[in-house]
Amino acid sequence: MAADMLTVKDLRVSVEDSEILHGVDISIGPGETHVLMGPNGAGKSTLGNALMGNPQYTVTGGEVRFHGEDLLEKSVNERAASGLFMSFQNPIEIPGISLENFMRSAIEQRSGTKLRLWDFRKQVRATLDTLQMEHSYAERDLNVGFSGGEKKKAEILQLLLLKPSLAILDETDSGLDVDAVKTVSRGIKEFQKDQEASLLVITHNAAILDALHVDKVHVLVNGRIVKEGGAELIKEIEENGFSAFEGAIA
Repeated sequence: MAADMLTVKDLRVSVEDSEILHGVDISIGPGETHVLMGPNGAGKSTLGNALMGNPQYTVTGGEVRFHGEDLLEKSVNERAASGLFMSFQNPIEIPGISLENFMRSAIEQRSGTKLRLWDFRKQVRATLDTLQMEHSYAERDLNVGFSGGEKKKAEILQLLLLKPSLAILDETDSGLDVDAVKTVSRGIKEFQKDQEASLLVITHNAAILDALHVDKVHVLVNGRIVKEGGAELIKEIEENGFSAFEGAIA
């Protein structure tokens, strides 16, 4: 069996003086799709931000290894360069930089090689076609004037172009209409075709999971993993809510 891509052991994370995660353990293998579910305020986004190195989140204990290396010792840029990607609930706007130019710069920084403009644009258009999006979308300033759904689509475009080894999708389906959910789901399914690429989908809504193959579900309540299991847990959550898991032992 291949070694785990990501191993999180007894991770404790605080924001200011308040501990949010109280000893979280998660292991994700190559090609696996894991889902982290829980009520609002459970600490789901805290886990994603801590893994990415957001300075607002302080790791006070535990260990995280990514591709066998100590992730906590790496800078944010080093984590991204090593193959870690995270989509955000509220992506920032960057006026004056097109989505296409932003992506070209990001890929060049990660790979360390210059991209031929024509070849890159061809790749961008092919990816937009996969997502059934207009080619002109890539020429717009990054997230400027984008609707919530358009911002999420832009992040899925980035996901497919960057080809990370582990993608953390934080509430990617939040606030999306039916058509936007379909576009996002289409992109995630395309990403899953890479049998070595892994996903950690953070959500409290099971709708986006309907079309995805899920290997493992983790239920986070009050900063602790209280239940783990297969995809059948999703249905259990839909039927009973999260309160049924409070006090359970993982």
